[in-house]
Amino acid sequence: MKILLVHNHYKQSAGEDTVFFAEKELLENHGNHVALFTLNNNDVNSATEKLKAAVGVLYNNKSAQLFEQKLKEFKPDVVHVHNFFPLVSPAIFYVANKLRIPIVMTLHNYRLICPSAYQHYNGQLHLENAAQVFPVQAILDKAYRGSYFQTASVVLTTGLHKLLGTWRSKVDRYIALTQGAGNMFLNSSLKLKPSQLTIKPNFTTDLGEGAKEREDYFLFVGRLSPEKGIETLLKANKLHPFKLKIIGDGPLRGAVEEHAANHPNVEYLGYQKRPRVEGELKRAKALVFTSEWPEMFGMTIIEAFSTGTPVVASNIGGAAHLVQHNHNGLLYTPQNAEELVQQVKTLESDATLAETLGRNARASYLQHFTPEENYNQLMSIYNSLVKGKNKPAPKMAEAGL
Repeated sequence: MKILLVHNHYKQSAGEDTVFFAEKELLENHGNHVALFTLNNNDVNSATEKLKAAVGVLYNNKSAQLFEQKLKEFKPDVVHVHNFFPLVSPAIFYVANKLRIPIVMTLHNYRLICPSAYQHYNGQLHLENAAQVFPVQAILDKAYRGSYFQTASVVLTTGLHKLLGTWRSKVDRYIALTQGAGNMFLNSSLKLKPSQLTIKPNFTTDLGEGAKEREDYFLFVGRLSPEKGIETLLKANKLHPFKLKIIGDGPLRGAVEEHAANHPNVEYLGYQKRPRVEGELKRAKALVFTSEWPEMFGMTIIEAFSTGTPVVASNIGGAAHLVQHNHNGLLYTPQNAEELVQQVKTLESDATLAETLGRNARASYLQHFTPEENYNQLMSIYNSLVKGKNKPAPKMAEAGL
């Protein structure tokens, strides 16, 4: 099959980039012909360039022309979009629709229904934005990058395209990473049709089972920022000084360093490359996943599963769907440090349970999150759309124009 992958890279590499390249390699390894249409935010630096990007996010004519040229040259069977914001713009959906090429979009974040992309900003959850066509209060709260202007640009873009029917009529299929995320989009102001949305999780390569006899420490891996629950993690560690290793970097690094300096049971390892992270996962008693926003997924969770490492996670977002309480991990109420302590104590005191959870974690990975399983699901989505490739073009009224 001929597949065109579309992605707008951020200035700092993120999880979306990881998934984009992983799926590209997966498709190519199975003999598919893959081409890329990518733009990079590193090309936006000056004030003039930033202004053009903000204005062009609504409909970027230059991107549309380049994209149409790419489609005519490559002639893909299907287009798969991972991120269009901000340089690619929704223009690509109109171009693909005009040429009658089916288009798939993976929902890696909540930007279509919340300008922050996380439904979490200024230290609080903001689920109310999802139901609003134009969440004006989010602009006043400077939800995106602490900027009135940049937040307004996102709100205007997503809102106008809701009114135009772009999200409902120009994208053939959306991929949500968990059922919970999918439900949020279906019940939002996007007014998607249920048939437009499919649940397909991310995957990871098999990291191999970890040590049978685990060391006596818990592990956190991730960005050190408020929405990741770092403050709750440190509070829990103060209440009960369990052995903890922390890997990552971010705005709360100073607080983590200070805590580690005053608590000899805590080791802050800073940013580490993948081999070190994998090694720590394979020796840890459990991974601690403390996010306090409804994450779309949780790659570190399935990486832990692949090593047979159970996960102690906050009961919200992707973690709430990946971690099954008392089966492959333990759940606690987000922001509740006391509950987190209780789950840590449970694993510390019950070696049999820890071993059972780890074994089930490994089984969860093998059943749901391997490359082969993901490939089968992805191709099933593509094939279902290619079969309907020659359907009549939508009427103007149906397209929302």
